[in-house]
Amino acid sequence: MFWKTQLDIFIAFFRSGILGYGGGPSTIPLVHKEVVGHFKWMTDEEFADVLAIGNTLPGPIATKMAGHIGYQVGGIVGLLNAIVATVLPTVVGMIALIGVLSNYRDLSVVAGMTQAVTPVVGIMMIVMTYQFLKQSKKGIGLTQTLVLAVISAVAFELIGIHPALVIGVLLIYGLVMGGKRREEQKEMKKRNVSG
Repeated sequence: MFWKTQLDIFIAFFRSGILGYGGGPSTIPLVHKEVVGHFKWMTDEEFADVLAIGNTLPGPIATKMAGHIGYQVGGIVGLLNAIVATVLPTVVGMIALIGVLSNYRDLSVVAGMTQAVTPVVGIMMIVMTYQFLKQSKKGIGLTQTLVLAVISAVAFELIGIHPALVIGVLLIYGLVMGGKRREEQKEMKKRNVSG
């Protein structure tokens, strides 16, 4: 069982790493597909929490998520395994392709490959955003989701607040509101039991 779990962790993060063209953000939908869709190690809500917390910490998001998920699924060995599986495709790819791409970077074929992949990554991010919006709608409602999305967009784009600060504030907001919601539910249960 231990080795099967470790092999699954390696495969999940290696596939995400090797197919995630363009760096960390492009691997997030792939990691989601593996972790939530294929192996079912997490729910959408848990994945969203890991993504939010990972975005508040310094460093590449792909390795932070791999480390956390690997540890959650397979302990310390899983953590190391997931990080190696995430980084290995990049290291091998850079060593193998750096010479080729630097020699041929001015060719229209190489530029076309890069331009052709960009819309696919964009669509993957849009699909994942839509899935997160659906989850948020279930949890806090459509109005609150849209208000928080607009406030976040204004904070990022117009005011220029660092995303980690906005995510941190939203995490605190979620904790406070979640606590209030739990208290309200307890109060309703008490009324229903006594009534």
